[in-house]
Amino acid sequence: MVNFSKRFPGKPVYFTFANYLIIVQRLFRIYTDSFKGLSTESWMLSIVMLLNRAGSMVLPFLGVYMVDHLKFSLADSGMVLSFFGIGSVVGSWLGGYITDRIGEFKVQSFSLFASVPMFCLLPLFHTPASLAVMVLIQSITSEVFRPANSVAIAKYARPENITRAFSLNRMAVNLGFSIGPALGGLLSAISYNFLFFSNAAAALVAGFAYIYFFRKRHARFIAQKETVVVQDVKPAKERSPYRDMRFVAFCLLCSVFSICFFQLLNTLPLFYKDAVKLDQGMIGILLGYSGIVVVLFEMLLVHIAERRWTITHTMVIGTILCAISYSILGFSHHMLWLFVSITFLSLGEILILPFMSTITAARAGKFNKGSYMGMNGISVAIAFIISPLLGSKIASIYGFERLWIGTGILLLIASIGFYFSVKKLFPHSKA
Repeated sequence: MVNFSKRFPGKPVYFTFANYLIIVQRLFRIYTDSFKGLSTESWMLSIVMLLNRAGSMVLPFLGVYMVDHLKFSLADSGMVLSFFGIGSVVGSWLGGYITDRIGEFKVQSFSLFASVPMFCLLPLFHTPASLAVMVLIQSITSEVFRPANSVAIAKYARPENITRAFSLNRMAVNLGFSIGPALGGLLSAISYNFLFFSNAAAALVAGFAYIYFFRKRHARFIAQKETVVVQDVKPAKERSPYRDMRFVAFCLLCSVFSICFFQLLNTLPLFYKDAVKLDQGMIGILLGYSGIVVVLFEMLLVHIAERRWTITHTMVIGTILCAISYSILGFSHHMLWLFVSITFLSLGEILILPFMSTITAARAGKFNKGSYMGMNGISVAIAFIISPLLGSKIASIYGFERLWIGTGILLLIASIGFYFSVKKLFPHSKA
């Protein structure tokens, strides 16, 4: 029994074991409630995503692989990584376009199986130019998956649970991402080739699992769609996301945020290796820890945010947390602060990325969700072009400290932009 009467004047305040037990039970109830009401299909999509992302070892270590194993310069490494971004832009646009025409089932199936040979071929190319071309092709192949997957989540989720359905999917991504880099750090210490072949194997398993789970469900959904009444027939013309100026402004802010955030996947591992002098194993542990934080707290935080905050406030808070995270790195390289920084970055990620998808799905029409998801995917994918080039350039000229402080300032500006942009997207609702 703990007496808090000295800290709180008046009547004595006692915390007994029973009080602690009640608090734990309430927290556990809130946590379990955050998973309730999700459709079976939402869970299945997340399982497939987990299988796929458990092999996500290549991208976080691609910069380290090029500098450490292939002996590329920092500038050449940034150039190759930017081609991943170009492929992401093309893949996001193409994925959204063809998803609206042939459906998300065929697009996701193609992407998963076609990624397998691409990953296997990557270690055969050893020059910046040839590797850049292969990274471009692999990126296009992999990234057509994203808008199709987002459409599938929106299609199978119950309307009142759409944000949590996106969160569940992202939780699976991050659980896989916590496994992948941690394992990747260990495998790369033996041979970098294991990174590529493990990614290929994971994509293959995910492809078979997806076909097995959704083949019959997709056919049943198509059969039901063919029986809809006349008023549900696709209209002659529906608003293009590229002419929706408010959504375009929102996507520009998403690009700014993503350019800053995705330093996590390129410049941050180089910072850990070159400035902090960490080995691959420790880098993998830090990146894996980020995924664990997201897995443990995503559903809980999203559930709380939906109940207590507006979507505008959620976006602002998440962006500010990311700003604090990067700013910390500009002042200290101590291991404790590295973990504090990655924790803030993970919590900010939780509050931004699922709601970014929810805003996009809510803004889209009934028959052009693929195009809207594709455009938002493009806004994020642009970061894969700019982020490695800009991050590595600033780090090489001005140093990592100025890079991180500048990133923090840019994120604070983005948080102000989100405040006004999201309100304008939904002027007649509590945004």
